[in-house]
Amino acid sequence: MRKQIFRWMTGAFVFALPVALQAQKKDNTLTGKEKNDGWVLLFDGKTTNGWRPYQNKPSDGWAIENGTLYCKEKDVQHRADLTTTAEYADFELAFDWKVAKGANSGLIYRADEKHPASYESASEYQLIDDLGYPGKLEDWQHSGADYDMHPPSKIASKPAGEFNHSVIKAKGKHVEHWLNNVKVADYEIGTDEWKALKEKSKWKDIPGWGENASGHICLQDHGGGIWFKNIKLRKL
Repeated sequence: MRKQIFRWMTGAFVFALPVALQAQKKDNTLTGKEKNDGWVLLFDGKTTNGWRPYQNKPSDGWAIENGTLYCKEKDVQHRADLTTTAEYADFELAFDWKVAKGANSGLIYRADEKHPASYESASEYQLIDDLGYPGKLEDWQHSGADYDMHPPSKIASKPAGEFNHSVIKAKGKHVEHWLNNVKVADYEIGTDEWKALKEKSKWKDIPGWGENASGHICLQDHGGGIWFKNIKLRKL
């Protein structure tokens, strides 16, 4: 009798475990602890509330697909980055993303809208198919890089088609990039090292580039082939 009871209880536990795991993995939601810690969702998995095209340009390149924000690869007439309506200064931003084979994109933070493109005012967290991109990549073009400035300390991304988890921590002039639980970039805005890198970058002739104390978060439309979910932020 005891054996039968044990077997039944074991079976119930095995059955219940996947259900519990599924509950933990529900996308685009916050746990009670996350809410208490100040996290807010920037994407609810169903609508684009809180987002709009960069500079309110015409855009038909974004869609909601299976609980993700998807940048379409085909049948797009007007492309534009997707931009938060709100601006953020000091924050911790977390998001999950995956790319199609060969795709290239990025997430720009503390951006203004004074230039034709979002990356012309602010730093970009690079998102790319590190293994399958058709061209040769410079070290500062790999996923997790502070694009054209600080290369990632290692290649930490997953193959195309698999979701990655990224975190950006921005507090004053100090910024960290994390990718799949690895800190891949760490820099201080305005230092001699930062200024020297800027002088060798694409941004050398743009006054004030990368120095905004606050700004928008922009999901880059670079030809499509990227999916975002679980986008959440807490102010620091």
